[in-house]
Amino acid sequence: MLFLIDVTVALNRVRPLKQPLTILLASPRGFCAGVDRAIQIVERALEKWNPPVYVRHEIVHNKHVVQQLKEKGAVFVEELNECPDDRPVIFSAHGVPKSVFSEANRRNMIFVDATCPLVVKVHVEAKRLFQSGKEVLLIGHANHPEVVGTLGQLPDGAISLIETVKDAELYQPANPTNLAIVTQTTLSVDDTSQMIKILKQRFPAITLPHKEDICYATTNRQAAVKAIAGRTDLFLVLGTETSSNSLRLAEVARKAGASRAKLIDDVSHIDWSVFSQVKTLGLTAGASAPESLLQEVITDCRNRFSVHLEEIDGSEENMTFKLPHFLNTVVS
Repeated sequence: MLFLIDVTVALNRVRPLKQPLTILLASPRGFCAGVDRAIQIVERALEKWNPPVYVRHEIVHNKHVVQQLKEKGAVFVEELNECPDDRPVIFSAHGVPKSVFSEANRRNMIFVDATCPLVVKVHVEAKRLFQSGKEVLLIGHANHPEVVGTLGQLPDGAISLIETVKDAELYQPANPTNLAIVTQTTLSVDDTSQMIKILKQRFPAITLPHKEDICYATTNRQAAVKAIAGRTDLFLVLGTETSSNSLRLAEVARKAGASRAKLIDDVSHIDWSVFSQVKTLGLTAGASAPESLLQEVITDCRNRFSVHLEEIDGSEENMTFKLPHFLNTVVS
């Protein structure tokens, strides 16, 4: 017995105990219904028409998702002029201007619209407001594909873009009593609320969206981050720099009290040297990031540290969106 104890003590001297690490896992996180639908559309299209199937712009903003679909036969392009007339093309989940549909129809192309239904709702609302004679303001980020798509639903100049609080403070309408607002679906809830508040104070008659334009998934993921950010020494968000909703999650974590917050593509981008100062790690994934990327981070943490994992439940999500009917009857 004494011999065994001595061996154990000796082993512990050679192999010191792992540093303890608490991981707070945000929930909900990862894929939303619109992202899941868009990915399925590409996969079903590949089954139906065989490769190659073209996709105008990244179907969703995540390089791992895009790479996986490339390996299955999807070809990603930025404009229709890069697509042949005789192969199907899919429009991304972010939406496209009406001119893209017109061009595809002119060329008699087979095309599938994978625009998220919640983005379509914003398009419909913007057109309704414009047709009713309103001066339409769009709160969003210039050059983001979703914003480009929404602006492209109406004639050039019909929608004015509000990107910042300063824009909201300085905007001068043609008629202050005839304004209406729509928003990009992947914005910071708090920042957007601030801009809307300023516009409402300046123009009391402004028409607000019937329902919140920021999508349920963006709202829920930001709320989940806020619930735990203040308890963390480091907050990691799995997602790609081009993903608006993922960028917003890192911003929200910082504002909600995380000592540090960083957006990373995957586990290979983690700087493990900073973990000597990390006792509690926050983790989440943007709405276009696969859950597998987050699980790889947890696995690597378990290999390096003595991990206590705590999942913090937030809003329950059960929303799904139907696929286009003609893709539901794919025969392999």
